[in-house]
Amino acid sequence: MVGLDGMTPFYDVELKKKRHALLARSDRFSSVTGMLEDVDAVSRAAELAEPDVIVHLAAQAGVRYSLDNPRAYVDSNLVGSFNILEVAKRVKPRHLLLASSSSIYGANEKIPFAEIDRTDEPMTIYAATKKSMELMGHSYAHLYSVPTTAFRFFTAYGPWGRPDMALFKFVDAIYNERPIEIYGEGRMSRDFTYIDDLVECIVRLIPLAPMEENRVVSSAVNDTLSRQAPYRVVNIGGGQPIELMRFIETIEKVTGKTAIRKMLPMQPGDVPRTYASTDLLMALTGFQPAITLDEGVKHFVEWYRQEY
Repeated sequence: MVGLDGMTPFYDVELKKKRHALLARSDRFSSVTGMLEDVDAVSRAAELAEPDVIVHLAAQAGVRYSLDNPRAYVDSNLVGSFNILEVAKRVKPRHLLLASSSSIYGANEKIPFAEIDRTDEPMTIYAATKKSMELMGHSYAHLYSVPTTAFRFFTAYGPWGRPDMALFKFVDAIYNERPIEIYGEGRMSRDFTYIDDLVECIVRLIPLAPMEENRVVSSAVNDTLSRQAPYRVVNIGGGQPIELMRFIETIEKVTGKTAIRKMLPMQPGDVPRTYASTDLLMALTGFQPAITLDEGVKHFVEWYRQEY
C-alpha cells in the first residue's frame, strides 16, 4: 500500500505526522510526499504502488476556507483530481474510488438526500469542485473504461479528525474555557458519520466495482450505475441528522463541562441541514453507519484528552 500526502499547513502538520507514524508501523505501507497538482509526485506514487485499487481521499477541504482561498480548491480538487484520473487511465485499476461530499446537494429541500437528486446548485466553490470531480470521473470511466465509484461523505468525525471541524473546535474551546461559535443560531442539523463506520463502508465498496453484474436489481432502490459508463455515486452517511444544539449538549454531557455559547447568524455557503439516504449503500454492502453520536463523541473526547 502506498499513500500520497501533501502534508500541507492548512491545519497542524504535527497532527498529520502522528497519523502518518501510525501507518508507518506497518511494513506493508510506504509513502510519497507531494501535492496532488504535482504531476511528478502523483506519477511517483503510482509507479511505486502499481495499484489495482486507487482510493482518492485527498482534497482541499473546508467549506468556510473556500470563501477565503478559492484557488486552493481549484488547484487541488480540480487539477489534482484530474492528475489522479490521468494515472487511472494509464494504470487501469480494477476500481477507482473518489471521495466526494454531501456539500454538493446544496440547500436541497427534498430530504433525505438521495443520489439521484439534482446537484447542480452548489453553494460554495468547495461543493462546485467536488461536483466537477464527479463529472470528470464519469467522463474518464466512459472514455477509458475505468470502473469508478464516487462516494459522498456526510460530516465525518472521530479521533484524529481535522481541527477546523465542529467537534474538534467545540471540545478544544470547552476544555480551554473559550466560547464556542454557534452559527445559524443553532438551527442547523447534520448527518454525522463516525470515522470507523465510514472506513468500513469504503472497504466494503472496494470489491463492488460498478459493472452490470453488480447492479442493484431491487425495485425499491434507485441504483446510480450509469448506462454509459462503469460509474456510480453512493452516499456514506448515518441517515440520522442531528440538530446542532443536541450535538453541543452531547459534547457537554461527555466532557462534564458547560459550553460558553456565542450565537451567530448563518455563514455564507452554509446549508441548513444534511440528511443522507442510505438505501443504495445498504443494498450494495449490507451495511450502514450505526455508531451513535454519544458513542462517537465519547471516543473523540477520550482521544483528545490523551493527545492534548
